[in-house]
Amino acid sequence: MNKLVIAALIFGTIVGCSGKAEKRILVFSKTEGFYHEVIPKGIEAIQKLGALNGIEVDTTKDASWFTDENLKKYSAVIFFNTTGDVLNHYQQADFERYIQAGGGYVGVHSAADTEYDWPWYNHLVGAYFNGHPKRQNAKIQVLNTNHESTKRMSETWVRFDEWYNYRDMNKDVTVLMNLDETTCEGGTNGKKHPIAWYHEYDGGKSFYTGGGHTDASYEEPLFLQHILGGINYV
Repeated sequence: MNKLVIAALIFGTIVGCSGKAEKRILVFSKTEGFYHEVIPKGIEAIQKLGALNGIEVDTTKDASWFTDENLKKYSAVIFFNTTGDVLNHYQQADFERYIQAGGGYVGVHSAADTEYDWPWYNHLVGAYFNGHPKRQNAKIQVLNTNHESTKRMSETWVRFDEWYNYRDMNKDVTVLMNLDETTCEGGTNGKKHPIAWYHEYDGGKSFYTGGGHTDASYEEPLFLQHILGGINYV
């Protein structure tokens, strides 16, 4: 049985036989910097999660989709391993209006390595990327097990990934998970090293997770539930 189907059965999220989508999201994966090889696999996983949970999923690398009229179609937009300057000034303005009208934003991994010259985006995503050590196992402290993205987790979660350090953190975010730097090498944020968070911002909702660099991430039931919970939140 497909691992995503197993995950859906475990978490009780599989939809009825009609499979009718009640929500529609856009997965945006444009890169102007580093390209993550995991992007196709991750998009496929999100599409399967959508099919199992009544969410219609559109995907694009084309920034011209960011118009007032087109964005109205979507309950949420996922910046999936985007990097660099991916939107022009007009597209940025349209996306700001989308959020201000109550739209949802999900940032995965290198969404924090995106749009360094756009302060509004810095506040939306919650922090900017500030380097990373080698990929490795680390202990994650789950600070909130009531949120949709963490409600099926225990208070600690040990997993392998590429763990980002961050700068320019938005102090208004609510941190869901903290990276325990004593369990890995190369952390620079100290005892308080957020690795996933959420907040309401400028009329909309935002969720970010620092996980999602590795192929294996998109076969992990807990990580898939984490992503799905973030989507449902926004």
